[in-house]
Amino acid sequence: MPKLTVGATLPDFTFDTPFAQGRTMAQTAAAVQGKTALVFLRYYGCTLCQYDIHQFLVEHAKIAATGGQMLVVLQSDPAKIAGQQGPEALPFDIICDPEQKLYKEFDIRPAKSKLGMVNLKTIGKLSKAKAFTHGEYEGDELQLPAVFVVTPDMKLTHVHYGTAAGDVPTPEELAELLK
Repeated sequence: MPKLTVGATLPDFTFDTPFAQGRTMAQTAAAVQGKTALVFLRYYGCTLCQYDIHQFLVEHAKIAATGGQMLVVLQSDPAKIAGQQGPEALPFDIICDPEQKLYKEFDIRPAKSKLGMVNLKTIGKLSKAKAFTHGEYEGDELQLPAVFVVTPDMKLTHVHYGTAAGDVPTPEELAELLK
């Protein structure tokens, strides 16, 4: 499938979280008045991803205030995440995609090399992510992030394919995209 574009309809898909199975994106997007952000990261053990997830947790009130919602997509196994946190640990769901089907369907490609994953924003985040302990490696270590924002009827209002591992919006930036 070619890369997604603003104005297109996000294809519906069924997903699992660590605590629920068989949800659909269309049902999830339609469940709120506002928009829904899909934030594709790498995997739960990645310290950079842990840092981003923590930032979204700490600043989630800004995201919730928009009337929208966010979902984080990881290349992680749902049972592994469920073994590390409870269902109330985060105010948003994690979509588990250990086979990387969504990454492939939406053409979210990995970097060509480790060097290709780094930019100044990533270096800044890496220094802050040192506070987290690296967990088990899962998925493609070179996977780049992506962010898609959809309306309740699944129309894409924002599409961003990351160019480095740290190319993820801040909670404040994500809240602006959800308005």
